[in-house]
Amino acid sequence: MVINRQIYKVKGLQYIIRPADIRDAEELSHLRFQLDGETENLDREPGEGYMDKSDFEALIQCDAESKRNIFLVAVVHNEIVGFSRCEGNELKRFAHKVEFGVCVAKECWGYGIGKELLQQSILWADDAGMKKMTLSVLETNKKAIDLYTKFGFEVEGVLKNDKVLSDGKFYSTVVMGRFNE
Repeated sequence: MVINRQIYKVKGLQYIIRPADIRDAEELSHLRFQLDGETENLDREPGEGYMDKSDFEALIQCDAESKRNIFLVAVVHNEIVGFSRCEGNELKRFAHKVEFGVCVAKECWGYGIGKELLQQSILWADDAGMKKMTLSVLETNKKAIDLYTKFGFEVEGVLKNDKVLSDGKFYSTVVMGRFNE
């Protein structure tokens, strides 16, 4: 299934969700660095696991050629403000599932961008024959957990004391999955 460009209007904001394009690579590199500094809900500190333009070009190219991956971006006023990715696995024992991840710029929270990136990813995964989607979410990110639950994800486990945040405290990671029979 090819995900076509979708236009949304929410609370006066118009945004587009579309597949990532190789020409998005430099902008995605800057955005990812920015997003890592906006919230502790993501896995990285700013600058950790840095991906430059060429890294994103390779990732986008790989995803475009794979039947098990999809990379989507959310665009507001011709600027990428978020992205999501489903990554599958070539190993036969895991070929039925993909792992989902999403991030949206803080300035654009509350407009349903993350929800629509999730929904488009689910549609793609179901159409591509993926039987399972998995994701990990910080235990304190209740809004995300509620959203995932509304879309059929269930808590499959908790990784206790999995992350140390800036306050020096340990937090757990909730592992969720959605099975499409």
